[in-house]
Amino acid sequence: MSAAGSLAGEFRLDRDRIAASPFFARLGGVTQVVTATDAGLLHNRLTHSLKVAQVARTLAERVIGSAEYAVLADKLGGCDPDVAEAAALAHDLGHPPFGHLGEQVLDRIAREKFGLADGFEGNAQTFRILTTTDVRGPSGVGLDLTAAVRAAVLKYPWTRVYHPRPHPARMAVPPRGAAEPADALGTGSSKFSAYVTELDDLEQAREPFAGKIDSWQQTVEASVMDTADDIAYAIHDLQDFHRIGVLQHASVAAELGRWLRNTHELSELDESMLRTHSHTPGYSLERLRRRMHEKDAALVDDEVFVSAVTRVQAELVDGLLASVFDGSVESEQAIAAFSSRWTARLVDGVVVVASPSTRSGHVTLRAEQWHEVQVLKFVHRRFVLLRPDLALHQRGQAAMLTTLVDELDDWLRDRREATRIPRRLHDLVELADHEYSVLATQRPELLTGGGSIEAGRVQSLVRGRAIVDFVASLTDKQGLTLLDALSGRASAPWSDSLVL
Repeated sequence: MSAAGSLAGEFRLDRDRIAASPFFARLGGVTQVVTATDAGLLHNRLTHSLKVAQVARTLAERVIGSAEYAVLADKLGGCDPDVAEAAALAHDLGHPPFGHLGEQVLDRIAREKFGLADGFEGNAQTFRILTTTDVRGPSGVGLDLTAAVRAAVLKYPWTRVYHPRPHPARMAVPPRGAAEPADALGTGSSKFSAYVTELDDLEQAREPFAGKIDSWQQTVEASVMDTADDIAYAIHDLQDFHRIGVLQHASVAAELGRWLRNTHELSELDESMLRTHSHTPGYSLERLRRRMHEKDAALVDDEVFVSAVTRVQAELVDGLLASVFDGSVESEQAIAAFSSRWTARLVDGVVVVASPSTRSGHVTLRAEQWHEVQVLKFVHRRFVLLRPDLALHQRGQAAMLTTLVDELDDWLRDRREATRIPRRLHDLVELADHEYSVLATQRPELLTGGGSIEAGRVQSLVRGRAIVDFVASLTDKQGLTLLDALSGRASAPWSDSLVL
């Protein structure tokens, strides 16, 4: 077998290891937007990942099928469809129970309760699973994936604060996710793909790409995965919420129609007026246009934005949403046609560029499709994610996760009962104890920002990382069941085995 053929076989083996991992199977019980058990036809993290993988493979094959793009991709480090597909299958492994809501809650708890400067981040948790906490690779530590696949998972190839130097957060126009969140200044990047415990793995995975791409840039295959994720997210969640009657024609039509009819008038309103009257039709879309100019000035074109809104209004509002979903063959066909048409359109818009904006990867969308994705994602956020009834649901989930972490922390602190903790949690404590003991001795600056660290604080970091690893590996249902058992509400001993 040739060297190229041997390497291709390794990439397929990586893909198969990821697909066979129980961390991957677990995603069937993890929220995409609404709890997976709430409605049988909603996407969960597993079905979302499968669709992202399908799109990613298609994109990668298009890249290498183009003479122009294939040569450029090769110069930038390569674009193998198996690598892109493997990264797409893996990209959401680190999502905790209840999706992005769980991610925010665990991050706050990790930083404020346990003093973990890294906090919690779903992408970094994914990388930790692949390189450390999954034990099904030959070495028993991680999955022993190739550097190409590990690098392709690094959507944000930096740690929260320390790596690389200079940190991309300090760039004049930081890459997407690298800037600090406005409501948590001083905490480091809002998005990142590795904790300091996996810093060596990050450096090793990126080493083959040195001199081909900048330290803060995604590999071509990571960029393919990221673009595929955007495409799937922009389309499939909209069809979900049309199907269950949440996405309503009248409200979306009013927002887009009012903005299109009054673009000049709305552009002259001051920001405070738009913010105060955000529920007035057209106002939120105008705020989106302005935010795009603030964050992506190099990419935004107002004429193209108008065209994007017009197309979304015609195909989503006056097309798909104009008829109520009633379970009929016609309704199902309308959803399938919308999904197929938009997937094809967005995939057709993919290009590979040699010198992208810092806000974009080497694989990106043409201006028309990029603006359309922003509008589709706006509709999802404005008319699904910001609904008060969803907020009510999520506040309960946040309280549940907070209480679950507190209960597990109390259990670990109880010397009389610490030996009876779940075996999986016990193993994670031992792993974190080794990791943080080594860091405290050899690289304490990664934990403190400089200087030594006292033993008591190290133990807090150990408990925090172990508990966060444990909770993040649960499904939504397992989290609820475990809390019921710990709070005495379960009628029988908790028996849902934690195979992770």
